[in-house]
Amino acid sequence: MFPDLASDDVFRLETSRLWLRWPRQADAAAFVRHAGCKDIADMTMSIPHPYSQQDAEKFIFSARSGNALGQQVALALTLKTRPGSPPGEAIGMIGLHETRKGHALLGYWLAREYHGLGLMSEAAGALTGFAMRFGCIEQIHASVRKDNAASRRVLEKQGFTSCGSGPVDMPLRGGIVECERFTLDKAAWLASGAGNPPAGGAAYALEPLSRVA
Repeated sequence: MFPDLASDDVFRLETSRLWLRWPRQADAAAFVRHAGCKDIADMTMSIPHPYSQQDAEKFIFSARSGNALGQQVALALTLKTRPGSPPGEAIGMIGLHETRKGHALLGYWLAREYHGLGLMSEAAGALTGFAMRFGCIEQIHASVRKDNAASRRVLEKQGFTSCGSGPVDMPLRGGIVECERFTLDKAAWLASGAGNPPAGGAAYALEPLSRVA
């Protein structure tokens, strides 16, 4: 379903402001700091709160395993330049996860201090574009909480359309949560012109990283 080149940890995607790369065990502290924020966890289905170092390490191991097996493409967001901060620090995650043949689920989160800058829209455009161009994907779907307007805008910018809403069981969020469902069909994505290379070059690039133990 996903391109073979994404199943190697040297894989990364480039946008104008970001590198998207495999998560590493060295990211655990950043994940605890950012994903450990209650406001971030509350808008997700799977991030526990409180979020421990052990939780982060377990997630990173699972993400890397899923990437290597070709079951998903889960990537950490890192800023190209961030004065005064460690280079390549993870500030969020985005991933496409196979649900059935030809279908994938999109999920993402971004550190609170980077909200409102368009960074997640940038990352979502790069990952969905890569998957649609090079993967065997016919439809991407996503769900957002009804009260998460920012996440809804990310999807709408990529051409996702609403296909209704309903209750979703989220045990980590305390039970049933009302969510809106979105889909992006490959045929509609291509028809919209999103599949055409933009003027001035590709919206993303592929470039190997040095391996990190």
